[in-house]
Order: sequence, then structure tokens, then C-alpha cells
Amino acid sequence: MSDPHDADAIRASLAEIASLLAPAHPAVAEEVLRAHDSPHDYVSAFGGRLADRGIDEPVGNLAWIALIDALDAHGLLAEFDWKEDAQEIRDQLRKLESRPSVDPWVLFEVEEMLLPTEKFLHACGRRYREIGAALAVLDIESDCYPVVGLRAARADELTALAARAGFPVQHLGTGRRRR
Repeated sequence: MSDPHDADAIRASLAEIASLLAPAHPAVAEEVLRAHDSPHDYVSAFGGRLADRGIDEPVGNLAWIALIDALDAHGLLAEFDWKEDAQEIRDQLRKLESRPSVDPWVLFEVEEMLLPTEKFLHACGRRYREIGAALAVLDIESDCYPVVGLRAARADELTALAARAGFPVQHLGTGRRRR
């Protein structure tokens, strides 16, 4: 039997991650906590959304998936295929509510736009860091990249919270990945 304190710590970490990444959207935390607290109810309520991911019953990372889907629904996450075009990545990152106020795209060189998806995302992460922002992948161990933007000063906080909740985060442009 799992320790109830672990479940409380995971729940608290998930709530803090949602608040960190979606401070103006309390509905994100509500969805994440519903997935954590009542996975069957969450699957019933969001079955259509989950069907797109091939999920029709509670899974171990349901709360993490709920976080990703809720952030996406609020314009705070962009999910990229493993072979996404650089221009599409650029377009989607520019639409994020969490985009930096300073445009990092002026720092990009033409050659960077020709990089394959993963390398281009790391180039994006480096450019974002140059202006005090960060990009992170909320890893779902799939062939996609769910990417969030945040202030660079809060990136380590995201990593620590995700580790406490038991989920991996990869900081783009730094090579750091922790679980």
C-alpha cells in the first residue's frame, strides 16, 4: 500500500506546478487535481480529449496528461511532433500566452531554421534563455514534445516540483533532464 503522505506530496507538487505555469488560470489546477484525486471521474469528464491520446481508462500519469491538456487548452503549451517543421514550431511558440515580452526570434540565424525538430527546440531554448525566458518539455515518454514557456529564474523550481511529483521535465537549450 502506498504511503498517503506521498500522495499528498504529489498532489501538492502538481498544484504548485499548475500555479507556476498557469497563474491566471485556476481551472488548470482544478483539472490536474481532479485527475489525481478522482481518475475515473476525470476520464469520464474528459474522455473525448483523452481518446486523442489513446486513453480510455485511468493511467499512472493521468494527472500529468491532465496538466498538459489543460495548459494546451489555455494557450500555455504547444505540443510538437518529433518531425515538426521549424516554422510551425516558431508560429506555435509565438502564440503562447506565456511567450516572453522580448522577441527571441530576432536572435535566430537562418541555419537554425533548418535544424531537425529536437535540435531546433534546443536552439529555441538557448535563445529564450538569452532573454531571461525558458522552454521546458513536460515529458510524457512519447514521440512528441509538450513545451511550456516560463521565466528562466523559475525553471529550477519547475524541475524540483516535477521531480517531487515523479514526472520528467527537460529544459530545452541546457540538456538538463530530471525525473
